[in-house]
Amino acid sequence: MTSIDDRLSEIRSVRNDIWRCRKLLRTELPDADRNVIEKHLLEQRSAFERLLAMTFPLTFRF
Repeated sequence: MTSIDDRLSEIRSVRNDIWRCRKLLRTELPDADRNVIEKHLLEQRSAFERLLAMTFPLTFRF
């Protein structure tokens, strides 16, 4: 079982990677590199959402 500190650290790491990808996408890149980074960004965003859901499983319904 993972501690909350470990999960929060992993969330921060994935968030920082998302920021790096977004920063790279604002630069001039060859199409092949841009495609790889865009794919990685989508994977990291999915991982980020999954980590958030696992760490904070509460849902609010109104």
